[in-house]
Amino acid sequence: MDGKRTNSLSGKTLFITGASRGIGLAIALRAARDGAKVVVAAKTETPHPKLPGTIHTAAAEIEASGGKALPVVVDIRFEEQVYRAVELAARHFGGIDILVNNASAISLTGTLDTPMKRYDLMMAVNTRGTFVCSQACLPYLKKASNPHILMLSPPLDMRAKWFAPHGAYTMAKYGMSMCVLGMAEEFRGAGIAVNALWPRTIIATAALQVIPGAEFEHGRTPEIVADAAGHILTRNSLETTGNFFIDEDVLASTGVTDFSPYAVAKGKRLRPDLFMDDVS
Repeated sequence: MDGKRTNSLSGKTLFITGASRGIGLAIALRAARDGAKVVVAAKTETPHPKLPGTIHTAAAEIEASGGKALPVVVDIRFEEQVYRAVELAARHFGGIDILVNNASAISLTGTLDTPMKRYDLMMAVNTRGTFVCSQACLPYLKKASNPHILMLSPPLDMRAKWFAPHGAYTMAKYGMSMCVLGMAEEFRGAGIAVNALWPRTIIATAALQVIPGAEFEHGRTPEIVADAAGHILTRNSLETTGNFFIDEDVLASTGVTDFSPYAVAKGKRLRPDLFMDDVS
């Protein structure tokens, strides 16, 4: 296996869950500009009543940005759909180089206000979905040059403050991060990088904008996460694994000092992400 670092994702095949909109789409477009091949793995085949974007509109944007796209309808709660999508992707593009576990379900509710149906959804999509997508892609990643798995999940921190307001959601997201912890070590010998990436501030996705009181204007655009992901995914997989990256820190390590272009509203005080202590 060739673990050389490259500054481009050109020719790489990325399997991205939840890539029809938001951060997943932003990462897809960032890769497309390098000339990557992107599997848009998401549920949205027809327009959502409140949210923009389908797998087909995302695929069109990817193609327009210089990449190749394969839209695939897949609900990651069901392993047979995941395995079918991964097999189709590998056959279509000749393999899989990178898996981005981005799909997520959210409910910022306390214990008494979290219906078990919602609890089950978050666990099924976030933790279980991440596990099964990784499981399905691993045989192909083992054959790839510079293979990566990237989870969109927060750093592990066992302080009660992260659990008290929304314990179910925190457990579901931390389940993704625990996959990083375990899989990074499990597949270190195979040269597969497994890392997490999380934003310093809230990210103004379309989904956030429909949440009352979310104050998306105090956040940054999804492009900051996408640019950070691009830098991580071009690093040497043999040397970059088991990390819990923060978007701002990744870009700062590459020499970026001005983050203002990513701000939704210039001059507005940035609001930290709900798993971040503050915004420096």
